[in-house]
Amino acid sequence: MRYRRLGTASGLKVSEIAYGAWVTFGNQVDEKGARELIHRAYDLGVNFFDNADVYANGQAEILMGKAIKGLPREALVISTKVFWPTMPGPNGRGLSRKHVMESIHASLKRLDLDYVDIYYCHRFDPEVPLEEVVYTMDTLIRQGKILYWGTSEWTPAQIVRAWAIAKENHWAPPVVEQPQYNMFHRRRVEVDLVPVARDLGIGLTTWSPLYYGILTGKYNDGIPEGSRASLERMAWMRDYITPERIEKVRKLTELAQELGVTPAQLAIAWLLRVPEVSSVITGATKISQLEENVAAVEVVDKLNNEVLERIERILQNAPEG
Repeated sequence: MRYRRLGTASGLKVSEIAYGAWVTFGNQVDEKGARELIHRAYDLGVNFFDNADVYANGQAEILMGKAIKGLPREALVISTKVFWPTMPGPNGRGLSRKHVMESIHASLKRLDLDYVDIYYCHRFDPEVPLEEVVYTMDTLIRQGKILYWGTSEWTPAQIVRAWAIAKENHWAPPVVEQPQYNMFHRRRVEVDLVPVARDLGIGLTTWSPLYYGILTGKYNDGIPEGSRASLERMAWMRDYITPERIEKVRKLTELAQELGVTPAQLAIAWLLRVPEVSSVITGATKISQLEENVAAVEVVDKLNNEVLERIERILQNAPEG
């Protein structure tokens, strides 16, 4: 495993491959499976484990809390998030000081931890003054309940404003953004966020590297039973499995085979070519999937200019700055 700093504005080091609980924990993975996956990930060098209060209605945090038992807490980087509705009443969602304070306490209880390493604002909240959000995050850091804070799916302007507010008031600024990034979803990271990440020193911890599993090639010949797209709650995924995308994945699969790697490894390694990407958050329901994803760090060295140019010719979606 290789490790990267979480941007240049923090000293935190995270594994290039992270393991996330979205969709799987509390749905496809039970307590026994979660423990096996997390312990195997740790053995492979993964130190960054991502979660959110809303995943599986809190069950994902409970499972992760149980799964990390027996591992040295100081060796782990645990993240969770706040924003989506998790409590009753008009204050049961968003980024108000009230909801954030109540949410971090609930998350720490479910995770059975004294603190989390990274706390993300899961979305921007237009109904809460940004000064209130930044001050609340600074307060949590001073209380020792979180060590760093960041954003997820915020615009560059929102991130820059939060950073400026923090600097103006000598509060802790955001040090990380968690955006979706993959071969089919590029512009927001490559054009919008990379310059901001470089200027402010924030790291990018990207999610959905395999575009909901489509880039693995598993849907090249239809939707297999037991796959994410076959689940009723994930039925929306089927709209993303278009003939055009599948044709591109077939070509990417051929290229991966030439390189002696899997399509998933090629897709993940392609993301790590970007220096501002600190970690790629992956999911897995099987040990074999986890091991395949982690091995992608060794594929980066295979991505020479010729290979990258072939990928661009297949994708034909390079964003213009």
